[in-house]
Amino acid sequence: MRILIVGGTSFVGRGVAWAALNAGHDVTVINRGQTPSDLPESVTRLVGDRHGDMSALDGLSFDVTVDAIAFRPVDVDVLAAALGDRGGHHIQISSVSAYEDPPDEGATEENATLWNDTTLAPDAEVTGETYGPLKAACERSATEHFGDQLTFVRPTFVIGSHDATLRFPYWVERLRRGGDIAIPGPRDNALQYIDARDLGEFVVTLAANSTLGAFHTAGPFPPGRFFEVIKTISEQISPSDTRLVEITPRHVMSHHLETRFPLWSGSNSETTLAVDPAKAVAAGLRFRDLSESVEDVIEWWDDREAPSWWLTREQEAMLVRTNV
Repeated sequence: MRILIVGGTSFVGRGVAWAALNAGHDVTVINRGQTPSDLPESVTRLVGDRHGDMSALDGLSFDVTVDAIAFRPVDVDVLAAALGDRGGHHIQISSVSAYEDPPDEGATEENATLWNDTTLAPDAEVTGETYGPLKAACERSATEHFGDQLTFVRPTFVIGSHDATLRFPYWVERLRRGGDIAIPGPRDNALQYIDARDLGEFVVTLAANSTLGAFHTAGPFPPGRFFEVIKTISEQISPSDTRLVEITPRHVMSHHLETRFPLWSGSNSETTLAVDPAKAVAAGLRFRDLSESVEDVIEWWDDREAPSWWLTREQEAMLVRTNV
C-alpha cells in the first residue's frame, strides 16, 4: 500500500512510519522538515506546513493517509483541501481527551460522549483547557471531509522512546536513580497507556484491513493504578534501597508542583484513563509488556540531560521531608 503519514518523524508518527515500513508498505511522510529523523532513505520525504504551503501533495495519491498531528479543525480542513479525494482511507490519531469525562470506568466507543464546545474557533490556541474540545472538533471536521472512509484512533498516554513530551521518561529516569521517590496520590488513580510501537502497528493493521470506525488504544483493562504502575517499574529498574513515598495531592498542589509529575491525573481519578479497549483488541490491537517500554526508554535516553520542568532533587526532598 501507498501510505502517507502527516508527521511521521516524531514519536507517534514515527511509530506508524516504522510499523508501515516493517510491514513492507510504500511510505511517504510530510512535515515541516525540522525534526531529526531516523527513517531510512526508502521513505519519501515531503516538506509541507499546514500553516503555509502544502503544494508538495499536488498530484499525488495514496491508498491510506494517517494524520498524526491534527490538533485543531483548521489542520484537518487544510489537509483535506490539499489532498482532495486522493488520500484514500483516512486514519486520524485523536485522543481519549476528546471525550467529556465518562460517568464511570469502562466507557466504550459507543457510549462515551465527545466534547461539543462550539464556541472555539477552528484555529483556536491549543491549551490544557482547549486540547480535548479541539480534538473532538477535529473529529467532526474529519467526518465532514472523509466520512465514508474514516477511522479514529483514540489513545491515552503514549509511552516509549522518542517521546517529545518526556512524560514517561521522567519516571523511568527517576526510578533508575533510586533513593526516596515522591509519588503523588491517590494511589488508586486510574492509569492507561500504550507503547508507540503498539499504536503504530495497530494503525497499520487498520490500514491493511480497511477497518473503519473509532477505537480506544489504551491498556491495560481493567486499568492500572498509578502507584502500582510506578511500583512495577521500580521493581524492574530501581536500586534495592529505593523507597516510594506517597505524597498527598494537597501537599503537591500547595507547593504548586503538580505540573512536575507527568502522567499524574491529579487529586481525582479520571475515567478517561479507564476506557474499554475491547473493540480495538478484536480488531488486532496488541499490548507489549510494560517492561519492554521501560527498556526501550533506557536504551534511548542514554545520558541525556533532564529538562528544566522535571521535578528537581531539592523540590522532591522537600516534599518527602514535609509530607504529612
